[in-house]
Amino acid sequence: MLLEEIGADLRAFGVVFDSWVSERSLFDSGEVEAALATLRAGGYLYEEGKAIGFRASDFGDEKDRILIRSNGEPTYFTSDIAYHANKIRRGFHRLINIWGADHGGYIPRVKAAIRALGHDPEILQVILLQMVKVLRGGIPVPMSKRTGEFVELREVVNEVGKDAARFLFLTRRSEAQLDFDIEVAKRQSMDNPVFYVQYAHARACSMARKAAEAGLPGPYADADLALLTLPEELGIMKHLTVYPEMVLNSALAHEPHRVTTYLQELAATFHGYFTKYKDSEERVISGDRDLSRARLAMVAAVRQVVANGLALLGVSAPERM
Repeated sequence: MLLEEIGADLRAFGVVFDSWVSERSLFDSGEVEAALATLRAGGYLYEEGKAIGFRASDFGDEKDRILIRSNGEPTYFTSDIAYHANKIRRGFHRLINIWGADHGGYIPRVKAAIRALGHDPEILQVILLQMVKVLRGGIPVPMSKRTGEFVELREVVNEVGKDAARFLFLTRRSEAQLDFDIEVAKRQSMDNPVFYVQYAHARACSMARKAAEAGLPGPYADADLALLTLPEELGIMKHLTVYPEMVLNSALAHEPHRVTTYLQELAATFHGYFTKYKDSEERVISGDRDLSRARLAMVAAVRQVVANGLALLGVSAPERM
């Protein structure tokens, strides 16, 4: 039942796991014993009274680790070794683990086990996550593991929505603490980062509709972009050109916060441009048909890039807000 609830909460958050592995299944399938047999064959296990230990210090860990306690019960580390062996056996050549920051000291022992099993320990990459500090209107919400007082993910998603939750959780580096203000996340205003970015997409869509009404429908592949000379226009286009490189670097570094940062910066530039010129001769749709088409081409590019970026984050891109 608990596993079903966890799965349901994650699905509501937009996260779907293809495979679930229980610790019990590793014992029942014989994978724990198989991993121990491999370590034993390599001479990497030792007996300490009735306990059985792993010579982890031979592989870079700060000390050796007990795998089977003197009462015959395995430690958590034993099943962890079997689980990583299981992932390697299934053909994966890159293992990315996401752990809480308080488990950072666990990394050397897992890498030691992978090496002892005959594999390159560098196939394991661990991303450490800091705790989220939940606020409500700037006031911290009390949470304590000891007292069992905490805010569940489902509560956050139910109250602020999937889009706001996903976007805001991804606005910081994994190792940086995040202050998540529920009241800010609920606001339909420009001080809510996800609303700010989504509104840039909706605004661009609105311009496209107005362009069609004005007899200037897209596409604008033949538009003369050399006509765009305003500083804000040049800034927007320059920002658009770095999008592919930003996505690549974000993926290589496993840092999705780069995408949220980029989108917020692009949205800020776009909103500023629109606000400054909307009532002037330099507005997007003017009496100059060629210039209008060039500006609409730029707006269409902003719309596409924002939609693409939000899609990478699993966040919707509304056409009307």
